[in-house]
Amino acid sequence: MIVKEEFLSRLRQFFGLNLYEVRIWTALLSRGVSTAGELSDIGNVPRSRTYDVLESLEKKGFVVMKLGKPIKYIAVKPEEVVERVKKYIHADAKVKVTRLDELKGGDVLKELNLLHKQGIEFIEPTDLSGAIRGRHNLYTHLETMIKNANESVVLVTTNKGILRKVDALKGELKKLNKKGVDIKIAAPFSKESKNALKDMMKIGAVRNLDKKDMNARFCIVDGKELMFMVLDDEEVHPTYDIGVWINTPYFAGALNSMFDIAWNNMDDGEKVLGKL
Repeated sequence: MIVKEEFLSRLRQFFGLNLYEVRIWTALLSRGVSTAGELSDIGNVPRSRTYDVLESLEKKGFVVMKLGKPIKYIAVKPEEVVERVKKYIHADAKVKVTRLDELKGGDVLKELNLLHKQGIEFIEPTDLSGAIRGRHNLYTHLETMIKNANESVVLVTTNKGILRKVDALKGELKKLNKKGVDIKIAAPFSKESKNALKDMMKIGAVRNLDKKDMNARFCIVDGKELMFMVLDDEEVHPTYDIGVWINTPYFAGALNSMFDIAWNNMDDGEKVLGKL
């Protein structure tokens, strides 16, 4: 049996298996029913590990041990495995979320907050900065920044970026809007992003950003905290997208002032939207 490493790698990601597990499982799928020794040879897994691997796969619902001697294993249909893994992931996630919810107001979270507070007191303002890699991580950090806003949020993004921000940040921005936080969003208008722009207009002020005047992606919160993306989202894969986060009133405030000048020269969002 020859299974490409690329395919095995994809299976590991989908089903949360380690290398030996995925090799034994695919080996068993290719045979239907087999002994541990045969699977060890086919999957190129050490015999000393094969029984442990099969026991793990059995617990996860990938295989069934056949009664009788010699002991053989039966492969469960892949469609059934998918359903079992889905149920397992849902159940596991539910347990983990419950545990995390139990931390709120508890001694553990109080101790963690105390450690963080004590640590922050020794940090120089210039140390409150970092590079964030991967678009998923960027949006997770953006959400955290926005969640803590008290006065203002400035979002400058691209045509495709506005679509992503509606999906990722709309919920938090709605909450800020109800709290009276000033929200300004600048993005290039297009037919592709028309619906996303309409959604954002219900939350804050939105104006048309001409790429000739400013082609950038950044977020400023309360004129103190800043994140800016260093690469063009048209040219970089989401996995390799990079952002720089800085907690500095001096620089963020300066950029906020420059943005206000540009903002006053941008076209009103509703007028531009009506022409699309």
